Amino acid sequence: MLKLQGIFPAVATPFDHNSDLYDVKIRHNVERWNKTSLTGYLVCGSTGENVYLNSEEKYRMWTRVAEYAAPGKLLIAGTGAESVRETVVLTNKTEELGYHAALVLTPHYYRSLMDRPETQMLFYRTVADRAKIPIMLYNFPGVTGLDLTTETVAELSHHPNIIGMKDSSGNVPKMIQMIAAVKPGFQMLTGSASTVAASLSAGAAGAILALANAAPYAAISIWEAHRTRETAAAEDLQNRILPASTLVNKYGIPALKHAMDLNGYYGGPPRLPLTVVRPEAAREIEQAFDGIKG
Repeated sequence: MLKLQGIFPAVATPFDHNSDLYDVKIRHNVERWNKTSLTGYLVCGSTGENVYLNSEEKYRMWTRVAEYAAPGKLLIAGTGAESVRETVVLTNKTEELGYHAALVLTPHYYRSLMDRPETQMLFYRTVADRAKIPIMLYNFPGVTGLDLTTETVAELSHHPNIIGMKDSSGNVPKMIQMIAAVKPGFQMLTGSASTVAASLSAGAAGAILALANAAPYAAISIWEAHRTRETAAAEDLQNRILPASTLVNKYGIPALKHAMDLNGYYGGPPRLPLTVVRPEAAREIEQAFDGIKG
């Protein structure tokens, strides 16, 4: 089974000032990340502004990151769409590009219908049946308004082509429950930079983090402290990044992109209707990231 241990950045999508994909900056960022011990890359997830990308742009992002990624880096594609059909089409395109797994967000447009566990399980099982690469569940209630139940995750963990889950709820007690309930070998990853140390201690295999775009070494340091059983060091490192992760949560993707620019990566502008951070927020971010190595 594919091992998902370690830290993955949820790759931010670089746009130029005309709001077009900026290929040279994709390469700049990936080649800098290649120099770290990041496990791999998640491409076209929510941090990648995937809802603002058309299918051609997603394909281009997947292609470019796969082209520039160092050998041995694991590639995960964010392929979730509202329908089974589109999700499968996107997922199987990434298989052709060499991606190892797909991260699939719970559909949520028809929320009153998708709130039903049986509908959620039908969606994920059907996608997994038809996908040519393993899939991961993606639970992000802050975006979808839906929170997969422990029982739903436990049932889905028994599908042979569903290998894990990214949970961005930040709910560590629930993660502990899910880890106890899923089948052995099912891999839980946190998407919350504020709870990395606690999630790893609870049994998470790793983390997929927006913050790792701007501060990969800080995120990796928490993972390494956990891996070497230095719990106190992991907690200390977690506390050091807490102000930065709090501001990224508060101000969103524009804050992350500003932090990337500060640390030598290319963040650039988000795509409208998102806008760059205001000067007062920029000052807060600059202070919080001061001393956090990029």
